[in-house]
Amino acid sequence: MKVIANLSTVVLAGATVLVFWAAAGAQVFPSSAGNVVVETVAKGLAHPWAIAFLPDGRMLVTERPGRMRIVGRDGQLSPALGGVPKVFASGQGGLHDVVLDRGYAQNHTIYFCFAEPAGGGGRTALGRARLIDEGMPRLEAVSVIFHQEGPLSSGNHFGCRIAQSPDNNLFLTLGEHFTTRDQAQNLANHLGKIIRIRPDGSVPADNPFVGRQGAKPEIWSYGHRNPQGLAFHPATGRLWEHEHGPRGGDEINIIEAGNNYGWPVIGYGIDYNGAKIHESTHKEGMEQPIWYWVPSIAPSGMAFYSADLFPAWQGNLFIGALAGEILVRLELDGEKISKEERLLHQLGERIRDVRQGPDGALWLATDNSSGRILRVAPAR
Repeated sequence: MKVIANLSTVVLAGATVLVFWAAAGAQVFPSSAGNVVVETVAKGLAHPWAIAFLPDGRMLVTERPGRMRIVGRDGQLSPALGGVPKVFASGQGGLHDVVLDRGYAQNHTIYFCFAEPAGGGGRTALGRARLIDEGMPRLEAVSVIFHQEGPLSSGNHFGCRIAQSPDNNLFLTLGEHFTTRDQAQNLANHLGKIIRIRPDGSVPADNPFVGRQGAKPEIWSYGHRNPQGLAFHPATGRLWEHEHGPRGGDEINIIEAGNNYGWPVIGYGIDYNGAKIHESTHKEGMEQPIWYWVPSIAPSGMAFYSADLFPAWQGNLFIGALAGEILVRLELDGEKISKEERLLHQLGERIRDVRQGPDGALWLATDNSSGRILRVAPAR
């Protein structure tokens, strides 16, 4: 690992040239695509959870305790944005994912996922708002368009990743709250599910369980544990997801409408005390993952890479790891994973989120009480 004293990087966003100045001590790490440099763009964030790029190259970032900020092109943090609802900031709960609406340039709409206080515990909720970034940045016209129904969480397994499909529908991952894992198989509530709703929170008529007695109409798939990665494949348009296992059994799945992904009936892990959880690894009517990890890496964040900055990595899938403290690169062969590379392990950081930036670099959020936004690019 090398240390760079000073480094500047020029990136293009439309016709605007943006300059990010890396702090002294930017680091260089080896990879299959040659050396990569990791720059600290912003720091001093309390458990940052998600990054969303604004059209002018600035970023929205969420902090788990309940703050949302704008990161300037100089790396400076705005004050916490007004208008963010109160969150259930307990254990793993708080303010989580944030994404821009596909029509953001016209409507300035964002969606954000958070652990919502309810009855002495918490549940996953999805909010919609208009971002006002003139003067004092804030959220306006805030509404909660989805509330998870079912047993409440004491602080674990909220899921909370968002993906918007080309037809503008929203997909949201929902954890099973850890202590109520069997509810992932119960279609009468939202625990351990992926849901699909319209931008106003209503239910599309072609959801797989619409009209089925005893089933929540928002459900798209079920049998999930704690999904914290969700992304559409840029070429095929299919929805990919990953989720935490217990001790082993983290999974990557390709999500199909109405399918059962098995938790906790089947899987590849064991309980934290060493006890057996699953009936087996396979069962008729339950889907197999396309990839799994034993031991667990604790995956969080997911991005398909399609830019030119790393030509050797085009078409690859990148996943952050919390317990593993790595960035995982996966080579794909159609809908199969053919090779894994583990990157940045010398960094020693819990990677909460990974995104492809408008400059073609990989951008990461690190999960700790003084978290950072990192930019990963080829070393020059």
